[in-house]
Amino acid sequence: MTRIALIHALAHSVAPINEALARDWPEALRMNLLDDSLSGDLARGGRGLDEAMHERFQRLAQYAVDCGAQGILFTCSAFGPCIEAVARRHAGMPVLKPNEAMVEEAAAGAGPLGLIASFGPTLESMPAEFPPGVALELALAEGALEALNAGDGERHDALVAAQARALRARGCTRIALAQFSLARARAACVAASGLPVLTTVDGGVRALRRRLES
Repeated sequence: MTRIALIHALAHSVAPINEALARDWPEALRMNLLDDSLSGDLARGGRGLDEAMHERFQRLAQYAVDCGAQGILFTCSAFGPCIEAVARRHAGMPVLKPNEAMVEEAAAGAGPLGLIASFGPTLESMPAEFPPGVALELALAEGALEALNAGDGERHDALVAAQARALRARGCTRIALAQFSLARARAACVAASGLPVLTTVDGGVRALRRRLES
């Protein structure tokens, strides 16, 4: 049985990816690792993705490998360079950033792409993952993550959808939700904007399974 490690920096990322795996790849044996201090430390520290943060990601990945994981999917979109370093160290196994499949899908479209996040550092690190030709319009759903932390999913989704509506007005032809925790707002964003809305969750499952079964 294929054993995969899911490494999370936000507690809200755990349910969406596990639900997608249960639906689309139930045979996979899942291992969830959560360090919800990662995102808070990044936001508060002011040091960016420094050596200490890189080392934390290496330790998490090594633990997963030591436990028999055959592939790793990170669900934390703000830590791209840390994940890339993990992938280089463990080049013999699939190590995926949460956005890889979605970025590929989004890059295939035409016109400006609206990228929504509820965690500010994501909008600092993630644009570099897109090909140079993709025109990005960035939007931060302020207060959405706090609403989700407080258990108010309805307000979270409304705040994210408001940004989708605003991005349509800015000329975007499609929307990308930058974090796993935002996937729950997809339907609200479609209703608010009338645009195609891409999420990281389903693409991540497809990409990991494709690499492990090829």
